[in-house]
Amino acid sequence: MRPRFWLIAWVAFATACGSRNPGLRLTTLDSSVQKPSNVAVYFTVDTDAGEPVAGLTAEQFRIYEDGQLVSTFESKQTILNPEVAAEHFTLLLVDMSGSVSESGDVPAIVDAARAFSDRVGKYQRVAVYAFDGRPDIQRVSDFTARGASVEAGAARLDSFRTKDLSTNLNGAVIKGLEVLDRRLARADAPLRFGTLVIFTDGTDRAARVVRDDLMAAVDATEHEIYVIGVGAEIDSGELGNIGRAGVILTKDRAEIANAFEQAAARIEAMSQRYYLLGYCSPARAGVHEVTIEAVHDGKSGSLSYEFDAAGFRPDCDPTKPPRFSLKRPKPRVD
Repeated sequence: MRPRFWLIAWVAFATACGSRNPGLRLTTLDSSVQKPSNVAVYFTVDTDAGEPVAGLTAEQFRIYEDGQLVSTFESKQTILNPEVAAEHFTLLLVDMSGSVSESGDVPAIVDAARAFSDRVGKYQRVAVYAFDGRPDIQRVSDFTARGASVEAGAARLDSFRTKDLSTNLNGAVIKGLEVLDRRLARADAPLRFGTLVIFTDGTDRAARVVRDDLMAAVDATEHEIYVIGVGAEIDSGELGNIGRAGVILTKDRAEIANAFEQAAARIEAMSQRYYLLGYCSPARAGVHEVTIEAVHDGKSGSLSYEFDAAGFRPDCDPTKPPRFSLKRPKPRVD
């Protein structure tokens, strides 16, 4: 039986403007204005159906100031390396309670976690943690540098020793979110994004944390949460409540590898939906509205915001790294 995949609807941030033509949705994450005349915007591109749009080039964006198209020869628009502006972290949290550790599925889980970490690690910093019935989650491997090999870390799951056969799923989710909070707080980049991916084969049995506390933590977090649920004991409704970003569920334990692969593919695609577009504004004074329109596969969408061009002058290099505010809060999805 193939795993079923549900995607929770993606909701646009309030700062994003509606598209001129339906099809694409652009969401502003931050913007930067610097002299001599540099403007940079960090944003995501999705379809109206919530599917990430990856691989766009600078030529697929049109820039307007006050409704007038800015020539690409004048703007010198370019896609900048997003690493200068943002860091992305994924924590893979693996259920190693008794129902897993004594099931004979550990080798399949280790291989699946290793493949997941290797694929996602090309775009994000990845850490692997495990949980059983104990109050705290257990670190298997810490966050790696982006692009570094993380397979060896995930392989350490093979030597994990379960000390409490129960399942503290609720507590593990909260602890995983706390680990992400602490790591993002130490990140150097002005923009930081966290993703929690939980693998489990059942439901919470330890009852260390009540459901209301779990849901309060899930509702309050800015991190994306995915859940991979495999096995006969999974509660699809409850796991769906936890996995607000996406849920992959199957009762067939032979589908463990495929479920991890689907999760990795989804996060990989979401990682590539981020764009940092820089250009040189022709404005030299005054407040202006810039609109960035994306065109892809017959679809389009746009975002808009205002900037002040006071003191702007020529000799702009569009590749100049932007200065995003470390104190500016990350927009939340309401």
